[in-house]
Amino acid sequence: MKILVIRFSSMGDIIYTTPVVRCLKQQLPNAEVHFLTKPAFRYIYDNNPYVDKLLLLQPTLGQSIADIKAEGYDLIVDLHSNLRTSIIKLRTGIRSYTYDKQRLRKWLSLKFNLKLVPPVHLVDRYLKAVAPLGVVNDGQPINYYIKNQYQLTDLLPASHLQGYVAFVIGATHNTKRMPNHKIISICNQISKPIILLGGNDVKANGDEITNAVSARVYNACGVTTLDESVFLVSQADSLLGFDTGLTHIAEAFDIPIASIWGSTVPELLGVQPYMVKRSLVAGVELPCRPCSKFGQEKCPLGHFKCMNDMPELPLITFAEQKNA
Repeated sequence: MKILVIRFSSMGDIIYTTPVVRCLKQQLPNAEVHFLTKPAFRYIYDNNPYVDKLLLLQPTLGQSIADIKAEGYDLIVDLHSNLRTSIIKLRTGIRSYTYDKQRLRKWLSLKFNLKLVPPVHLVDRYLKAVAPLGVVNDGQPINYYIKNQYQLTDLLPASHLQGYVAFVIGATHNTKRMPNHKIISICNQISKPIILLGGNDVKANGDEITNAVSARVYNACGVTTLDESVFLVSQADSLLGFDTGLTHIAEAFDIPIASIWGSTVPELLGVQPYMVKRSLVAGVELPCRPCSKFGQEKCPLGHFKCMNDMPELPLITFAEQKNA
């Protein structure tokens, strides 16, 4: 059976498709599994041994449809479920199974602060789409394969070579990020060396945090590549991070993870830490939370209590614990 799995974006959503791809490959005899995504996210599957071929979304949908027709697939597994994937399925006529996004339930939950979406992880929601094929959850973590071999001595100062806490301070939207003053307060109370991770967009934040704390904090934001950042995550004693791709990728490695949630909630999206031996999900119960599904540029009410009122002690205690 020749199968095409589709998920165009984003980093976190794609990383949670890896158990589905693995289960398809391992549980269906002689399955040939291909994956279609945007070029910007090819790195997630570049080295994945469970994917026989990686297809990249073309500049026009017509070109991608031509590529799909040329491959002669027996089945499409649509894990994105949007207008473009609907057009692909319609124009190719290939038998398909589709992930149910529960759009109405999610909208009602956000609009009226209801809990209509069961707290089922996104991996299991994805797997439900392929259940008719007899595919079941294998109980293993997500997969991520680091491209290159790195040495800590090439990426970190000597002060951080004997162990450190990774703190992912970046996120796409501001209401997913903790204010600098809160991060500074937490870092000041952690005795271990800390590395700050994120892109160029939070490099200035990292500099402010580093200058306010001490040499125990090293700002790697905008300095390391994504692949290097993932390597640093894989070697960390523990990780603190917001609702962002790098925090989710960390779940592929056997490290403790504290997942910190502001304006969004993991139950709605189904992206709480998956198959992680030791984890903490931190969030503040508020009548205004969640205020959005994916985060916003600023708090609609102006108080930003979901992050400003976040208890610090559980995060500090979590970071200080020994990694068994």
